[in-house]
Amino acid sequence: QVQLVESGGGSVQAGGSLRLSCAASGFTYGRYQMGWFRQAAGKEREGVAVIDNDGTTTYAESVKGRFTISQDNAKNTLYLQMNSLKFEDTAMYYCAADRLKWWLAPGFTYWGQGTQVTVST
Repeated sequence: QVQLVESGGGSVQAGGSLRLSCAASGFTYGRYQMGWFRQAAGKEREGVAVIDNDGTTTYAESVKGRFTISQDNAKNTLYLQMNSLKFEDTAMYYCAADRLKWWLAPGFTYWGQGTQVTVST
């Protein structure tokens, strides 16, 4: 079955960097659209960055220029490089996958368990 396992979260000071990884299994990785979403306490889940199977990417306005989504198809792994982190980036970050193209909408079928990112001022 489809499994998505996130890692790389942690606590960092504002201005710092983290790289999240999502190890995928149970499906033909290169045929799926992959995305990163986040959910802060008391808020709705929001799309952060998405990469399509042709390499096209899209980002939420709040992270453009600071976050980079990438993937290694040979390793079935999705990444999110997060630089210049801000307090408001604090959230649980989730990896998502789907054959359909949801882009930044949270309609993806498959989700990981999440990894916590905490940014302190």
